[in-house]
Amino acid sequence: MIKIALLDDHAILRDGIKHLLNSEADLQVCAECERPSQLEPLLERHQPDLLIIDLNMPEGGGFPLLQRIRPGYPELLVIVLSMHENPGFVSKALSFGVNAYITKTRAAEELVLALRTVVNGNRYLSSDIARGMQHSEIRLSPRERDVLRALLQGKNPKAIAAELGITDKTLYAHRSHIMQKTQARSHSELQEYALSLGLI
Repeated sequence: MIKIALLDDHAILRDGIKHLLNSEADLQVCAECERPSQLEPLLERHQPDLLIIDLNMPEGGGFPLLQRIRPGYPELLVIVLSMHENPGFVSKALSFGVNAYITKTRAAEELVLALRTVVNGNRYLSSDIARGMQHSEIRLSPRERDVLRALLQGKNPKAIAAELGITDKTLYAHRSHIMQKTQARSHSELQEYALSLGLI
């Protein structure tokens, strides 16, 4: 039996997820809560195999919570269920060690599949997220990919421009376009995005 904990501040969504998962013979929702501060006592008491979490939460949101619980529960599988489709947000979640990321619009069709995928040791992205991230990669020109790789290798911008035979102004224009296309808001988000797509 696979034991599952739910953290979402919408009771109606938790009820829907419970109904969906408990209808499977080998799945059991053993605990649920609506606030991050309620989660850790439940994890300690019930020792679930898997956590389904929304990151858009009160009390500072889901990212600080993941950072806090990971050391104590390194084997806990985590599935993010979110309304956010932004590639930068998805990449940030993946960098926090989540095993699957599913949009709420795809949950009814893909949650059970995602759960079984991560239990078998694989990562899962819902179909709409996977398509969006592929499209983001495709939009980068070959030169933009060259600039992205060089920037993420920590090279000096002037050295990159010289290496690629372009002016500093052109290099920064490429960097600006890359940030816009990937919707990354910082160098770290850009790195997470590139890593998640295997660009570096």
